[in-house]
Amino acid sequence: MAGFLRVIFVTFALFGLSACLELPKSAKQYSYNGESVTTIEVHKADRKMYLLHGSKVLKAYRIQLGGNPLGPKQFEGDGKTPEGAYRISQHNPKSTYHLSLRISYPNDAQRAYAKKAGKQPGGDIFIHGQPGWTRVKGDWTAGCIAVTDKEIEEIYAMVNDGTQINIFP
Repeated sequence: MAGFLRVIFVTFALFGLSACLELPKSAKQYSYNGESVTTIEVHKADRKMYLLHGSKVLKAYRIQLGGNPLGPKQFEGDGKTPEGAYRISQHNPKSTYHLSLRISYPNDAQRAYAKKAGKQPGGDIFIHGQPGWTRVKGDWTAGCIAVTDKEIEEIYAMVNDGTQINIFP
């Protein structure tokens, strides 16, 4: 009987412990049931990003940018965040920075400009979370737009591929 009670106790203890563990990122589900996001606006100078439904602001976020944020991104490695009109082109659940949404930078004109200068325009520009458990201070990305991990979970659920994103100076 003591052996049976020990098995029961260990089973309940393991079950209780497993309830405290976080599911792996790939097993989490992110959902949103509110108004659709029709446009994203990024205001680099204010370090703000807005998710809009028409002209109505659904959510606002404090953001971090590339380590050299003044001016538009022109070349790979310049540390700048792009400026202009783009689209969200992909949801990435396996991002190095928790989750991410790919921005369709560069466009044809940006590729041509970089080519004429004998350089690469860069790419892999995303809205993403943080590199660790806490928010990094200041502008630190290679040209991406960073928010907290909790915020990228919300944004990831709210924004669909194809959503317009306008990035202003």
